[in-house]
Amino acid sequence: MALADLSNWDRRAFLGFLAASPLAGGLPDVARRLMAAQALTQQGTPPNSVQRGLITEVEKAVDVFDFEAVAQSKLPPAHWGYLATGVDGEATLRANRDGFARLGLRARRLVDVSQVDTTSTLLGQALDHPVFVCPTSSNRAFHPDGELAVARAAKAKKHLQMLSTVATLSIEDAIAARGEPVWFQFYPPRDWDMAKKMIVRAEAAGSPVVLLTVDLNAGSNRSTMERGRQMDTRNCVACHDGTPAGQVRRKPMFDGIGAAGVPYSDPAMTWEIIKRLRDTVKMKVVVKGIVTREDTELALRHGVDGVYVSNHGGRADDGGIGTIGALPEVVAAARGRVPVFMDSGVRRGSDVVKALGLGASAVGIGRAYLWGLAAFGQAGVERVLDLLRAETLIALRHVGATKASGVPRSAVVTLPVAPPNGRA
Repeated sequence: MALADLSNWDRRAFLGFLAASPLAGGLPDVARRLMAAQALTQQGTPPNSVQRGLITEVEKAVDVFDFEAVAQSKLPPAHWGYLATGVDGEATLRANRDGFARLGLRARRLVDVSQVDTTSTLLGQALDHPVFVCPTSSNRAFHPDGELAVARAAKAKKHLQMLSTVATLSIEDAIAARGEPVWFQFYPPRDWDMAKKMIVRAEAAGSPVVLLTVDLNAGSNRSTMERGRQMDTRNCVACHDGTPAGQVRRKPMFDGIGAAGVPYSDPAMTWEIIKRLRDTVKMKVVVKGIVTREDTELALRHGVDGVYVSNHGGRADDGGIGTIGALPEVVAAARGRVPVFMDSGVRRGSDVVKALGLGASAVGIGRAYLWGLAAFGQAGVERVLDLLRAETLIALRHVGATKASGVPRSAVVTLPVAPPNGRA
């Protein structure tokens, strides 16, 4: 029997068997990983259920995962590898999703949830919704409009946007497209004079908050990204050549500060940098990449305005702790003195409500909107935001919450066994 003659269910099961078997020894590792991923994503799906197809119109998306396969089909191997990668064995990448799957929401009944308020204020900025657009780098690797499309989508759907140091759009252009302040995620160049020029520029452009990112200073080994790059047959020297100068060639935040050859991660960085930032700009300072009680206490001792729980979407360390698992101890250590927000692994509205119930003030998405961007540009990002809004509203109603900022801790419980479907 030919593979094409098998049902979707049987075909995926066969691919999963093949990917795990000695027969796959001659295949590239990325191909084996992709086959295994296809099988894993369907675990727990009964044979007679409707399987996912490759959508051709943005309106056909039922949840954010519908954009994933479209994005992969459109992107070259190196760009998909960059988007999909974790580090090392990708334990943390998996843990980000598994952590949400291990949590449940306790439904409450006969509560008037006809009106649900999703607004709040975060560090002085009014939010229409608790979901924000995370800072992600190099968005033009996924769509020609890059961060410009993201900013326009954030404006259309009224979501807070954060911009990466290594974005392919300047802070000035992002704020102009967004029509409101955009928060600036900061990788300080190792030369402080250059770093100072960059952060002063961001403040002058109107960014009210700097997100000092601290989770990549030790480096990261992005295996899937490297394998994707090895599979890519294109000549990419025009965009980047693997040198520090090449890495920032199309990163406008580095223009004019002489930082083209200076690395922007620093293993020598210490908590002293908080004071340097305070002495340089009046922006509110948030430390991004915190996952422990100890570092939360240190951050507060050094006077930060907020703590951002993140493991860079599983792209920093391979310690295997998801951010939703780290969130409670960070919230407990913060003790309400500063807001705590988080990202990594958020794919559904129920994920958002779980994080809110565990104490997050706001919840960020990264890969989810990048899938939408790669698949359909601005329209794809807008559809991702719409889907998450709709799912979040439903989840809030089910737990009896009439305010997004009022999800009780009792709404979130640990499940005895995590669901088998990794997309739960």
